[in-house]
Amino acid sequence: MPEEIDGRYLFIQATDRYLKRESQKYPKEISLRNIVQVKSVKEGIRNGVYKDYRPFKEFYEHGVIWSDNSKEAFDVVLWCTGFRPNLKHLQKLGITKDNTIKTQNTHAIKEPRLWLVGYGNWTGFASATIYGIGKTAKQTVEEIAIYFHNKSTQNGV
Repeated sequence: MPEEIDGRYLFIQATDRYLKRESQKYPKEISLRNIVQVKSVKEGIRNGVYKDYRPFKEFYEHGVIWSDNSKEAFDVVLWCTGFRPNLKHLQKLGITKDNTIKTQNTHAIKEPRLWLVGYGNWTGFASATIYGIGKTAKQTVEEIAIYFHNKSTQNGV
């Protein structure tokens, strides 16, 4: 995002939309095409910390299949989608209905290895915004930790 757009703007925009009223202080629409350019992100980009991996082709039982058809296993996939739900990649799982997935908090009910963050208010208030995503992401990390702790306890690990 442009440097002049910060969390306050997004909080006000999300709140205004939630309350179905318009803000008098800020324009109605902005472009959210760029990454948030806070100091640590700028330094990370400059130092080559962030790696850009193109989207994988599809999921398989243990992970993902890349565009070159190589397979890679993962315990967890964090899929960052942006501000609008795009569930095409999850159609094969048979868990989508009306462009949503039933969740308990961010955990998909029909797929125990799937958590959804940032898809809209059905995964947490304002979770598709900078304001909401932080709280939703923190909650999701806790849910995933509990899930894997319980799974390892059940397996005697």
